[in-house]
Amino acid sequence: MAHDFPDPSVLLVDGRWYAFSTTSGGKNVPVATSGDIHSGWALTGTDALPAVGAWSTGGVWAPDVTQLADGSFLMYYSGVSKANPSVHCISAATSWNIQGPYTPIANVLACPVSSGGAIDPHVFTDVDGSIYLLWKVDGNNIGHGGNCNNGVEPIQSTPIMIQRMSADGKSFYPGTGHTQILDRDANDGPLIEAPSLVRTSEGVYVLFFSSNCYSGSLYDIAYATATNIMGPYTKGPWLLKTATPYSQLYSPGGADVTRGADHLLFHADKGTTVTTRQLYVADISVSGKTVNI
Repeated sequence: MAHDFPDPSVLLVDGRWYAFSTTSGGKNVPVATSGDIHSGWALTGTDALPAVGAWSTGGVWAPDVTQLADGSFLMYYSGVSKANPSVHCISAATSWNIQGPYTPIANVLACPVSSGGAIDPHVFTDVDGSIYLLWKVDGNNIGHGGNCNNGVEPIQSTPIMIQRMSADGKSFYPGTGHTQILDRDANDGPLIEAPSLVRTSEGVYVLFFSSNCYSGSLYDIAYATATNIMGPYTKGPWLLKTATPYSQLYSPGGADVTRGADHLLFHADKGTTVTTRQLYVADISVSGKTVNI
């Protein structure tokens, strides 16, 4: 889809696909839809989240939407903190309509200010119906310069966290804490981010993520696998990089995997700079702990 549509998340509802993106085109959360996930994607013109929570001034990044057991829809999103404008925090919003409008809850769910804030929320429902929230601690936000503000020593941690949620997704499950399941290493450059989790029929948890800097040619889509949702996760190889294996892609990333683990939605640019992060769809297959595209 030849529109700016960064960090897409996707959900199938009543035979139709819906995608949501980071703020663009003057809307907090733009919506696109397709009857066939491979083609026909078009913006609906609606804003799924016309008003953010009172704790935020806007700047919505990487919303993710799921449908709950009662038929309602739950969106997690990150926004700029009104109390601490240098960081993003994560909260939730709900609606009875897939396209919204979503009504924000009052409280913030994740906001580690001293660690750089929290971004890139992702919601995952396990086979037993339990709901989990994943997010990235935005450590490069408090980095010391260089590549994506985290290329100069001391390098900051940018871990992916997970925590079980209540049945309505609006609060954390009683008695649980958050767990770090992945972090950057030297091969990842300044950061990892954009988690998206799926469980295969074989019982393997596959965690997709991006590494390196979103605005550069090294940004990519990779994955890690585990047999327990809490890990440990073992990193596999990258799936997509600039021009590899598809020559038209520049800086692919921000991916979301469908529940069937058969499609990957992501953004990429066609040029040599990140100016219009367009929507792409790729077919994938998972065999054991290996992902192919």
